Amino acid sequence: MTNKVERHPARPIYPTPAGLVASIDSEGKPNIMSVAEIFNLSIGDPVWIGISIREATYTHGLIKERGEFTVNLPTAAMLKKVLGCGSCSGRDGIDKFEKYDLTALPAKHVAPPIIAECPMNLECKVVGFHPVGDHDLFIGEVLVEHIDEDALDAEGQPDNVKLDPLLLLRGGFWRMGTKI
Repeated sequence: MTNKVERHPARPIYPTPAGLVASIDSEGKPNIMSVAEIFNLSIGDPVWIGISIREATYTHGLIKERGEFTVNLPTAAMLKKVLGCGSCSGRDGIDKFEKYDLTALPAKHVAPPIIAECPMNLECKVVGFHPVGDHDLFIGEVLVEHIDEDALDAEGQPDNVKLDPLLLLRGGFWRMGTKI
C-alpha cells in the first residue's frame, strides 16, 4: 500500500467539463466566459445545473442582472478559442464572438445566444444563487438542450466520441479517453 500525503485541497474533483458560458448585457450585447466549474445538480425532473463564477467577473454581474445564461460545451479541438475567451474581459468592450471567430445563434427561451461551433448547448434560467467561498453558485434550470445532429449515434443519442469534450484535470486540459 502507498503512503498517503496530506495536502491542502485545490480542485479536488476531476475531471470537469470546460465550457463557454454566454450572457448578455442590458443593451443586448452578448459576452462569453470560459468556465470549468460546471456540474449536474438534478438530472431528471427538473434538470438543474450549477456554474460557479467569481463575483469580480463581468459575466457574474450580467447573469445576476438578467437571470439567464447559456452553457456551450466545446470540443477539445476548440481549446485555443476556450483559452482565448478566458484570457480577456467583455467588460473592456471586447467582442469575443468576433475576436475568436465564434458564431452567436439565437436561443429559443433565453436572451443570451448559443454558440454554433459548440456541439452541445444548454439554455438556462437562474433558479438559485448562493455565495460559496471564493465563487458564487448559480443554479440554472435547463430549459432546452441543443445538440448537433452529427454528434448523435445511430439511436439518436449523444455520441461522446463525436462530442469530443474538452476536460479540465489537474495541470491542464484533456480530451476523453476510451470507454471501459
